[in-house]
Amino acid sequence: SLTAAALVPQSPLAQVALRGFQTSAVSRDIDTAAKFIGAGAATVGVAGSGAGIGTVFGSLIIGYARNPSLKQQLFSYAILGFALSEAMGLFCLMVAFLILFAM
Repeated sequence: SLTAAALVPQSPLAQVALRGFQTSAVSRDIDTAAKFIGAGAATVGVAGSGAGIGTVFGSLIIGYARNPSLKQQLFSYAILGFALSEAMGLFCLMVAFLILFAM
């Protein structure tokens, strides 16, 4: 059940274009490895977020010890610092998931 079009030899350009759409197992493995490496590199920012949160609350304790009368104001600043640090960590995690599952 071969058609006449299947028997006509293709030009080299058409063969290259057809080969560009086909993926081999090696190419898929390289793409998968690149995804994992990229996602791992993107999650490094989560460690920075953890260090930032530790610094914020460590400074809060030092501030309490130096001036207990500013407890409420220091706590509100600490919560703001915590939220900003945590947001950066969540953005890093979001980018890692996008690299893994959206590409």
